[in-house]
Amino acid sequence: MSTKQLSKGRSVTDLIAGGTAGLFEALVCHPLDTIKVRMQLYRKSGQKPPGFIRTGINIAQKETFLSLYKGLGAVVIGIVPKMALRFSSYEFYRDLLRGPDGSITSGKTFLAGVGAGITEAVMVVNPMEVVKIRLQAQHHSMADPLDVPKYRNAPHAAFLIVKEEGFKTLYRGVSLTAARQATNQGVNFTVYSKLREELQKRQGTETLPGWQTSCIGLISGALGPLSNAPLDTIKTRLQKTTFANNENGLVRIMKIGKQLIKEDGVHALYKGITPRIMRVAPGQAVTFTVYEFMKGVLAPAPKTEQVAASKLN
Repeated sequence: MSTKQLSKGRSVTDLIAGGTAGLFEALVCHPLDTIKVRMQLYRKSGQKPPGFIRTGINIAQKETFLSLYKGLGAVVIGIVPKMALRFSSYEFYRDLLRGPDGSITSGKTFLAGVGAGITEAVMVVNPMEVVKIRLQAQHHSMADPLDVPKYRNAPHAAFLIVKEEGFKTLYRGVSLTAARQATNQGVNFTVYSKLREELQKRQGTETLPGWQTSCIGLISGALGPLSNAPLDTIKTRLQKTTFANNENGLVRIMKIGKQLIKEDGVHALYKGITPRIMRVAPGQAVTFTVYEFMKGVLAPAPKTEQVAASKLN
């Protein structure tokens, strides 16, 4: 089999494995994302802001438990191609950056992750998040048939946003999303790759057990949000706005940041960091575990190839 055929086959495997991993991650972790968004959108009212547990309980009590899954349709529609694109583009950039002997440094692994983050942000993540945030921001009970929300579901929300505000609204905050995804995936893939490589060396095996993959995915997933929480909070506020604004994107970003600090202090930039870590970290644990499992199912490597691969990582 030619190198080109092998590369094509691996790309298809990365797409399918990444898409499947994304689907499982969304189903397991979406409620935490809804809580995070509500915390980030909370405005000071003279009372102490509710914590992530109280926010979740309030949503479930006032709007039913299913309200924790608001925006899931937008996520599922977007996350399958997002994860497929993330892993396939990461492997693509990683192959481009490998040395003549097939080795790759941590710095180049980071760059491959940054490239994957920017690619997914522009092509999938930003439009998906604008729709998701609009749905999650709606305070309505899903148990009351008379409480009709403006946005009924993800396709309806996307249609209304484009109709009322223009297609470019789906790309509101794209620079922040790209910066967030770039730092997230740069840190995520670098830490995951190095921890995985270390475990492979220590145990003398290419294939790690699922619980180890989950643990290193959990660790790598927790570090990204800590590096870019302010970007995520400002992005959420920016994408939630429904009015047209002709101000320069950077001007609006600075204005939202200054307003947040003025109203609630610097710590406001880290609103929702706890549920975000609680959502992203286990999400990455699920993602990497399912991804590695699916790769093993779709394209199990012969033992001779496993030994060679372990020397190149």
